[in-house]
Amino acid sequence: MRGEPGRRVAWPQTFVASGQRGQRGQRTEQGQLALCAEDLCFVRETSRGGVLHCFVLDCSGSMLAGQRLALAKGLLIALFDRASAMRAEAALVCFGGAGADLRFGPAVPRWWNERWLEPVGGGGGTPFAAGVRHAAQLLERSARRKPAQQRWLWILTDGRTTDEATRPLHADEVVFVDFESGTIPLGRCERLASAWGAPRLTPEDLIE
Repeated sequence: MRGEPGRRVAWPQTFVASGQRGQRGQRTEQGQLALCAEDLCFVRETSRGGVLHCFVLDCSGSMLAGQRLALAKGLLIALFDRASAMRAEAALVCFGGAGADLRFGPAVPRWWNERWLEPVGGGGGTPFAAGVRHAAQLLERSARRKPAQQRWLWILTDGRTTDEATRPLHADEVVFVDFESGTIPLGRCERLASAWGAPRLTPEDLIE
């Protein structure tokens, strides 16, 4: 098992580990990701810096196709619930149309529910670079405020963008969640993840 076992499972690391294994074909007969004991990662009890999960949500027009944005919102609710259970801080940056903006946090999402996401709409272009830049600034501020904090960056997108962006310096871990669907995928999210040296998961990898 990864890390020294503590009293709490580190779910983000566990999801990444199981998702990477799932990409290699290790799934159940029903096509679901099979979580094994070897995937479990544990919170190191010696860490006192806390954790921040910064979620960057693609709200562009392409995410409206096939209910991708609705699926992403549902997944975000689950991820925020998990962050709350872990007493971790969370933040939400949305990008679409002409730019990006901060919708929540950083804070512990104690009263998070789906009504907070209802006003988040979709449409327009895909200013991926603006979303990453906004998240990078947030992570930099958090690094100054809490140097010992572990900072995760989650990018939820279908990858339908021509923007280029560099991996934020203050992101300790990055995870791409790929919402592309269709018979002929373009694979842009996979290429973005590869360029950043980050794992690429699908929504199904994170749904229990």
